[in-house]
Amino acid sequence: EMKAGDKHTLRYIVDEKDTAEHIGSGGLPVYATPAMICLMEKTAYESAATAGHQTVGTKVEISHLRACKTGTEVVSVAELLEVEGRRLTFKVSVSDSDGVLGEGTHERFIIDPERFMKKLG
Repeated sequence: EMKAGDKHTLRYIVDEKDTAEHIGSGGLPVYATPAMICLMEKTAYESAATAGHQTVGTKVEISHLRACKTGTEVVSVAELLEVEGRRLTFKVSVSDSDGVLGEGTHERFIIDPERFMKKLG
């Protein structure tokens, strides 16, 4: 069962497809905020999946503090702060060898995939 303090870590090399220029969120060939948030969500998602839960992301509150270029190895950490019913709150961060690139919180909800998709029609 998931509990506060559980941590999950992913390592990733920033690729050209992850740049603001490529995604369209900016005009420079630097790590894009949406790509960084995607990695944060993936890390939290995998943390819950490892515990046997299917989840959906519901809230993201992130500060993007520093830029990095393609080829940079980044480390994403999702630490479970709180479990409240089906709501999971994670502290998320992405860092490179020089320190934190971005950090904040991310909420996910534990769902029944079949019921969830059925509701959508």
